[in-house]
Amino acid sequence: MLPKVGQSVTATCEEAWESPPPHLVMPDGTVHVWRASLDSPLRHVERLTRVLSDAEHTRAGQFCFERDRIRFIARRGLLRMILGRYLAIPPDQLQVHSGVNGKPALSASQVEGIDFNVSHSHGLALYAVTRGRRIGIDIERIRAVPDSYRMAGRVLSPREYAVFRILPRAHCQTALFYAWTRKEAYSKACGQGLSYPFDRLDVSLAPFEPSRTLSVHGQPQASSGWSLQGLTAAPGYAAALAYEAAERLPVSCWQWPEWL
Repeated sequence: MLPKVGQSVTATCEEAWESPPPHLVMPDGTVHVWRASLDSPLRHVERLTRVLSDAEHTRAGQFCFERDRIRFIARRGLLRMILGRYLAIPPDQLQVHSGVNGKPALSASQVEGIDFNVSHSHGLALYAVTRGRRIGIDIERIRAVPDSYRMAGRVLSPREYAVFRILPRAHCQTALFYAWTRKEAYSKACGQGLSYPFDRLDVSLAPFEPSRTLSVHGQPQASSGWSLQGLTAAPGYAAALAYEAAERLPVSCWQWPEWL
């Protein structure tokens, strides 16, 4: 279960990444999260290439490095495969475009109330799908950040930064990425992405402090009716999910079955 933003935010929980059912049901009143590797076997890359739009083919051809090109093809191809299963539309016929602040969206004639979001980091992708509500997801591989204290001062709220400063140095990178993914998931759900002032969002630096309320500085009602949760995507990664709901919703975590 996901806690409602405005209530306590839980620490990151272990998810059971299961094989999806053979017949997917539109996620009414639920959230589905998909996990997939983007380092795909060649036969799958060839298959996914065939479902991309002309614009996506053009964009894939603009990558300088083959690994980045393959990961882009996998990321967009898998998005089409997943959405096509919900909508019963061939994936190559889906009309996917960039919406507000670059957030992928479906054409009005195909959307059927679905909202979705995508995030990827170092070869691993997460896809969040729901219906009738805004949603955002973010994943980052935990890694060394040059001058992490300076970055923390830019993206953490004053309260968060005070907690960050007293953490053992060995935990600072992990805490920073936990905070970043929570803030990014919420801002993507709101449709603002990196334009959102992260230092005005206050989240829990779980698991390094007790769970606490997410708040938006200067806008006490801005986060009401939202839910936020950390996700365990894979060892060495931080991830978070945010969605719009007055009530807690069940979350199913699916593993894309073709590889990983």
